[in-house]
Amino acid sequence: MSFDRHLAEIAREFPEWTIWRSDAGRWWATRHHPLTVRQREAGCAMTIDADDPEGLRRQLRQQEERATGADP
Repeated sequence: MSFDRHLAEIAREFPEWTIWRSDAGRWWATRHHPLTVRQREAGCAMTIDADDPEGLRRQLRQQEERATGADP
């Protein structure tokens, strides 16, 4: 599968994030909105990166779980 297709699929799956692939081949995601104090305390990050699309998906799921658990 092409990296453009991976980008599109991940972007649809995680609409609160901007997804891109760097010139060095790393996969990145950054949130559209700032984190709350509780989310930061829960270990949420504004930007994450991974070696491949599946690694990025795993991290995005973890980030979503942390953010959900931090919000009242």
